[in-house]
Amino acid sequence: MTAGKTMMAVVTTGNGGYDKLDYREVATPIPGQGEVLLQVLAAGVNNTEINTRLGWYSSSVVASTAQTAGDECAGEAARPDGGWNEGTPFPFIQGTDCCGRVAAVGPGGDERLVGKRVLVRACMRRAGFESLETVWMGSDFDGAFAQWVKVPEGEVFPVESAWSDAELATIPCAYGTAENMLHRAGLVGGEHLLVTGASGGVGSAVVQLAKRRGATVTAIAGPAKLEQIRAIGADRVIARGDDLLAMVGENAVDVVVDNVAGPGFASMLKLLRRGGRYASSGAIAGPLVTLDMRDLYLKDITLYGSTAWDEPVFPQLIGYVERNELRPLLAKTFALEHIAEAQREFLEKKHVGNFVLIPPPVR
Repeated sequence: MTAGKTMMAVVTTGNGGYDKLDYREVATPIPGQGEVLLQVLAAGVNNTEINTRLGWYSSSVVASTAQTAGDECAGEAARPDGGWNEGTPFPFIQGTDCCGRVAAVGPGGDERLVGKRVLVRACMRRAGFESLETVWMGSDFDGAFAQWVKVPEGEVFPVESAWSDAELATIPCAYGTAENMLHRAGLVGGEHLLVTGASGGVGSAVVQLAKRRGATVTAIAGPAKLEQIRAIGADRVIARGDDLLAMVGENAVDVVVDNVAGPGFASMLKLLRRGGRYASSGAIAGPLVTLDMRDLYLKDITLYGSTAWDEPVFPQLIGYVERNELRPLLAKTFALEHIAEAQREFLEKKHVGNFVLIPPPVR
């Protein structure tokens, strides 16, 4: 497939509401040395894109993603410090998750890649894995909410799988983030893990990946979703809002993976055994929490922040997919031009798994 001079893409024009998502014709990227051009086959929807558009990463924001979205849809508030790393490069094309097909390689590139279906490692450690500095596709440079995208050649991973394009597009961000937290926390078979927000993309990935490691999993989700979470492997499911300390007990859990945070954070450290580990890569219920330092130091608890993916994480995921050790959790697909509808429905949190956008066919 040969790329034309222009393509359709969703350009995010600034911080604000859905009016900042502009579906329009733009120039097709041209791969330079060390880069490849991908035809985007499917692109996942994540909290990351919504948070970046809203400027939620700014220190001035103290509310949940949903509350911030409601505020921003009524007005506009530019936040220079609201990007994933620093400032967001508006206008630009978002899209962190990409399943694509290699259409061309830059000068001197590996021509054997052309025609292969690939997943893109969206978290890029350009200074090497000894540094925690990151560059993210779709947050720091143009991403996959388009018909074509160019990425560094070393960040594309061919995948041999019977999964559909949309199913593969559910993997990179959610499963990469989940696997990185389990890798950092050193989860091993026989341990007890508790995960909050288990019906979301990252939470449902944690359930599967923790079970793959042989852990016992307690999962927290909305009451209407508990049986679906049980069906993907959770040993015990508890409705959001129930008294966790009464139901699970203090000092009962080895690892907590918590991307919810907010007012429920205080109980998480009480659930952990002495020497337990807490990992997080998000805070959808609110970034400001109450921490009793006595729980932290008297119980010798380790806290893991998780953004930069460690070197083994993405290659391991490709292997899990190719060996069918995971189940794709594709909740729904939308046409790329319907991105606002997809993000609205995403924020309602009525789904289990991931939403995926499908670009228009390349002609």
